[in-house]
Amino acid sequence: MSLCDRRTVLMLLPAALAGCGFQPVYGPGGTGTALRGRIRVAAPDTEDDYLLVRDLETRLGRASVPEYRLSYDIETWTQGQAVTSANETTRYSITGRANFALTRIADEKVVASGAVQNFTSYSATGTTVETLASERDARRRLMAILAEQIATEILTGADLSA
Repeated sequence: MSLCDRRTVLMLLPAALAGCGFQPVYGPGGTGTALRGRIRVAAPDTEDDYLLVRDLETRLGRASVPEYRLSYDIETWTQGQAVTSANETTRYSITGRANFALTRIADEKVVASGAVQNFTSYSATGTTVETLASERDARRRLMAILAEQIATEILTGADLSA
């Protein structure tokens, strides 16, 4: 039997990962199950905030009796990406940055914090209505990406120990 046999590799993989400290987020005792439905996300003030909160609650669960509080601060900026020889911008990029902090409510200890950044883009070559719809869709995608990054950072990096 060859060492490169797939079955052998698949059998040895969990032991190798356990040896390096790997623990599945949604496995027994993982942060995914420990935090699910226990985080109250700060109330949204803007449409971007609403989109981010909606996606975070989808990923982390909505808390009925919260043990943690998630605060965030979003900033976005738009930049032209493609300009024609007639000086008309035909493509825009929206960049977003979100700073976040996950705080345990009982003792006000910050258990995870950080910043995530990403971008999406949209075309401005159609009618005004098409361009506005494209921009709105790009913002939705950007907030979904930022929410996924925040959730991943929290689930993989939160220090839930006392």
